[in-house]
Amino acid sequence: MESQSRIEGLQAGETSACHAVSEAMRRINRAWLDGRPNDLVPLLHPAMSMVYPGFAGRGEGRDAIVAGFVDFCSNARVHSYQEGDAQVYVTGDTAVVSNTFEMVYERSGESYQATGRDLWVFTRHDGEWVGAWRTMLDLVEKPA
Repeated sequence: MESQSRIEGLQAGETSACHAVSEAMRRINRAWLDGRPNDLVPLLHPAMSMVYPGFAGRGEGRDAIVAGFVDFCSNARVHSYQEGDAQVYVTGDTAVVSNTFEMVYERSGESYQATGRDLWVFTRHDGEWVGAWRTMLDLVEKPA
């Protein structure tokens, strides 16, 4: 999967905002993929929520979200991660970022392949674009 953003038919200010949101998303992914989950703190809104796959519950607050990334980074090793079909939509101080992903990782001595769609909502907070809400759609995890 090749990462490619859909930013079409936008005015100059909207294009700039889309690029800023895309960069915030890139920084979020680099932080956890590089094993630096605590670097997520300034990239997430203090009141961020994450709805678990299948809407089976949710995590509330930046600290809980970061703790989930810390757990993953401490207990799993990512062998490959690819994303594609990136889409960014901005309206005022709100943005939505969606992309497909495919990841192979190892946890507790077992390898897994995960695929799905990551969906993030961003908001402008103190002049910066920060993650405010997230879920993963169509998540499929199976032994690799």
